[in-house]
Amino acid sequence: MAATSLPQRNARVDGLPLPDLYARVSRHVPAIEWPALAPDVEAILRLKRERNAVILAHNYQAPEIFHTVADIVGDSLALAREAITVDADVIVLAGVHFMAETAKLLNPGKTVLIPDMRAGCSLADSITAADIRALRLKYPGVPVVTYVNTSAAVKAESDICCTSGNAADVVRSLGVPRVLMLPDEFLAQNVQVQVPEVEMLTWPGHCEVHERFTPDDIAAVRDSYPGITVIAHPECPPDVVQASDFSGSTAMMMNYVTSKRPSQVVLVTECSMADNIAVANPDIEFIKPCNMCPHMKRMSLPNIRHALETMTHEVTVEPALAERARRAVERMLAVKPTAAPTPILKS
Repeated sequence: MAATSLPQRNARVDGLPLPDLYARVSRHVPAIEWPALAPDVEAILRLKRERNAVILAHNYQAPEIFHTVADIVGDSLALAREAITVDADVIVLAGVHFMAETAKLLNPGKTVLIPDMRAGCSLADSITAADIRALRLKYPGVPVVTYVNTSAAVKAESDICCTSGNAADVVRSLGVPRVLMLPDEFLAQNVQVQVPEVEMLTWPGHCEVHERFTPDDIAAVRDSYPGITVIAHPECPPDVVQASDFSGSTAMMMNYVTSKRPSQVVLVTECSMADNIAVANPDIEFIKPCNMCPHMKRMSLPNIRHALETMTHEVTVEPALAERARRAVERMLAVKPTAAPTPILKS
């Protein structure tokens, strides 16, 4: 799915600064808080013009970032695709470090900034380049499919990358009976259901947000809200996915909600997903539970403003390593999607 360019809104909220922008987030940001946020928003908009900068924001970003200062929003695959064609000198990545590294791999001549260098990822931390080399020795000739949620060093040791949105397509494209699909164990197990003809060799890496969900969570929601639609991210454990009505990437989740328009829905993923979809779908009731990603939430309006003011923190990748990592990402981007997405959809 292509990344989304945020639309302009015409609604106004009298008496508040930047009323058109506040109208976008009024359901999630109390009016009393907006005057404290507006100066940073205004400064960021000015700095983007002065620096010829764009902000790429992941779907897990808070609404005050996602709906007011971001230029392009989307899931990991959409942001990777958009990073190739961004017409700007500076890219600010409102997300986590591996996303900024991926943007740099695809834009070696541009300045890529991440507002907080501590914005990491439990999946990226779960595997190293040395681990990949050891696995190649153990399983000679087996292709290595690496989730984009990894460091550039790990990507450099891989044959091809994937995201949760295109993992099944990537695996099918290889035309082999067996792959090493790393490092997300649950994603690999869920993709195995979609591609049963290919054996998945897995690694015990998990997302600290999604691994905490359980089938009991799903059962409790269904007991409290009969008839609710449950949508789970494929980084969740397989028993959680099987207990849900639909499972797909964050982009697929958004598409499902906006096309199927369930009256009540719970998104089994990071908290800000529901907030961001709800802005454009006020008639749909979003029920939580959800889990919050502490790394995504390191992004804030003040540190995005600071990043543009000081041009920090710049993300760099050593050229020789970048060349190898870029090949794995470019191979992923070259995979043609199937005619219809392949989310896990239960009958």
